[in-house]
Amino acid sequence: MLRLIAHGLSNTEISTTLVIAEQTTKTHVGRIMAKLGLRDRAQAVVLAYETSLVTPGESAPAQTRLGTRSDQ
Repeated sequence: MLRLIAHGLSNTEISTTLVIAEQTTKTHVGRIMAKLGLRDRAQAVVLAYETSLVTPGESAPAQTRLGTRSDQ
């Protein structure tokens, strides 16, 4: 989920991608940020890049109408 946040996806887009309820996404995002001591999504993006979770130029996972990744 941190990778999806780092790629700039909204809670709605993350929910669609993972096929979970938006409230579940909000809960997970909040808990991830709390556990990592992050104030906001911008800090989450910085952390993801600093730890090589994502790399510059890497594209976000593709979404389909059903919310599944296209490479599965």
